[in-house]
Amino acid sequence: MASEKDLSHIAHQLLSRAHTPIEAQSIFTDKVLHKPLHLRPTSPDPNSQDARARRRLKRLRKTEHLRRRQKPKPLSAKEKRVLGIYDVPKKDQRYKIYEPLHRMWVGYMWEILGLKDRQNAYVTAEGAGPKLASADYHGAELEVVRSRCVGRVGCKGIVIKDTKFTFEMITERNVLRTVPKRHSVFRFKVPHPKADESCGQSDMSHNASIEAQTTEEPKYLIFELYGSQFEARATDRATKKFKQRRMDDL
Repeated sequence: MASEKDLSHIAHQLLSRAHTPIEAQSIFTDKVLHKPLHLRPTSPDPNSQDARARRRLKRLRKTEHLRRRQKPKPLSAKEKRVLGIYDVPKKDQRYKIYEPLHRMWVGYMWEILGLKDRQNAYVTAEGAGPKLASADYHGAELEVVRSRCVGRVGCKGIVIKDTKFTFEMITERNVLRTVPKRHSVFRFKVPHPKADESCGQSDMSHNASIEAQTTEEPKYLIFELYGSQFEARATDRATKKFKQRRMDDL
């Protein structure tokens, strides 16, 4: 039975208007008197994480997962300069190290000019010009013969880096020089196969051939490159088609 205190409760009075006395007393007992009261703790549990920390942790895990699946991002040009990836160490800036590279380059020039095995008797501008324009000059021995900067004239060395706008050469004095291509004219010589047929072989056979040819003066094919018309990377020149056109700056 309901007590006088329950009957005087405002909730019981409202329920008695809509339900029978028995139903009103049952609903009042279950929903009002025995209703559980959930209290939120004043301080969070140190072992649990709040929603913001959980979202942050989930976001970091997702980012790390995507990073593992993706390929590593290539370095930018600024990062490469800071790390010095393409810089030549001081211990490797010696002329003798790159002399075998120059001999290999001479053999490479014989092949593209058709001088190896005496394929071509003559070298003409029409036939050799496009080949020389698209050739690779890593290992060539270049000499600056004309330039707007007088201090660069006479600089001679083996090319160890052929960039778009410069030639990096190592001189016989073991000095690394960077010469801009623009407003400069470079000259290089290719020995005739009759003068040096052992190019590309070992040093012993190379020296023996020189001693055997003391009576014969070596003959060279001399070419000149106009740097202002040669501003392209070696890889780009290999696939580029060159056409003869008028050059007013010459």
